[in-house]
Formats: sequence, C-alpha cells, structure tokens
Amino acid sequence: MKRIAINFVAACALFMGASNAFAVESVRITVNGMVCAFCAQGIEKRLGRMPSSDGVFVDLKSRVVAMQIKPGQKVDDKVLTAEIVDAGYDVVKIERVAKTVADIKRETSAKK
Repeated sequence: MKRIAINFVAACALFMGASNAFAVESVRITVNGMVCAFCAQGIEKRLGRMPSSDGVFVDLKSRVVAMQIKPGQKVDDKVLTAEIVDAGYDVVKIERVAKTVADIKRETSAKK
C-alpha cells in the first residue's frame, strides 16, 4: 500500500509539472469609449464568439474587458484590438495575466 501511495504522489508531481502548458491565461484590456450596458454587452458578445474565448467580463466603471483563453489556445493582441476597434471602441492597454475571468471580476469589484 505504501508503494502505491508513493507512486501516486510521484505521478501527481509529474502531472503538475506538465500542467503548465494548460495554465489559466486571460487577457485584461483597458478600453475607452464604453458608456452604457449596451456597449458592454456588445463587446462581451463579440469576444465571447471568438473560438479561443472561455469567458468574458466587462466592467464599464473601470473600463476593463477581460477574456479568459481556452487551455491550449492562443489569441493575438492584434486580433483582439481589431475586434474592439471594429465595435467602435479604443484599446488603451492589453495585459496577459495568469488569472481567471472570475478572479479579475472579484478584483475589479473589490476596488469599487
């Protein structure tokens, strides 16, 4: 029984080391020009339809748009910028963060 437990721990350690390839990644974007709930909804729908999107959060007050990227997927900053600019808004800053959209939403709510 002891040998099985040791092998299980070793297998978990190996798996955890390999899981970095599937770490949570989100993009936090500062956007100017959003003034109403309709603006937020439009951006949320637009980014939510992207194949690499695993969730979107928009906060009008802080001008934050966050999109969680599906594990193993990539999305180019130019593509994100084009989506937002095509919707009629200005991209001020794009940051890549190792957080979920829920984490970013909590952080944004805590600052209010």
